[in-house]
Amino acid sequence: MGIDPGLVATGYGLVGPATPRGLAVLSTGVISTTRDLPLEARVHEVYEGVVKVLDALTPGLIVLEDLYTEYRFPRTALMMAHARGVICLAARQRAITLLALSPSEVKRAVAGHGSASKEQVQHSVQRLLQLDALPRPSHVADALALAFTGYSRAGGRLQ
Repeated sequence: MGIDPGLVATGYGLVGPATPRGLAVLSTGVISTTRDLPLEARVHEVYEGVVKVLDALTPGLIVLEDLYTEYRFPRTALMMAHARGVICLAARQRAITLLALSPSEVKRAVAGHGSASKEQVQHSVQRLLQLDALPRPSHVADALALAFTGYSRAGGRLQ
């Protein structure tokens, strides 16, 4: 399962063993919060949403976007760290292995270069997973890119 952490929207995507058509997409979605809620309420909503998803889907591996920052936008990294923290907690409480990958590493794996745009990632994920339509929103595409990369790294073994 790939998880693209965020306090506004946390995307997730679960992939499974290959079918004759390719790697199967088993579930996708977004855990959303409201911007006007206090930070602690938003963090709690992300945690509760992730817990529900993990309990329902029981993934063998979680691939999480690693923390990064752009010097011009340090607040973004700080906000993302809150979401990552509760995702890590939920995974640990369920004894699910966690793998953190940098955004550029995932972009290289799915699109061929580490500076791929959101749109390039979406198109690459659609092609690699043989989806009929572009994965939307971009949080889901990012989560599927994480899941695809993690599945590939694990050699198709998730337990």
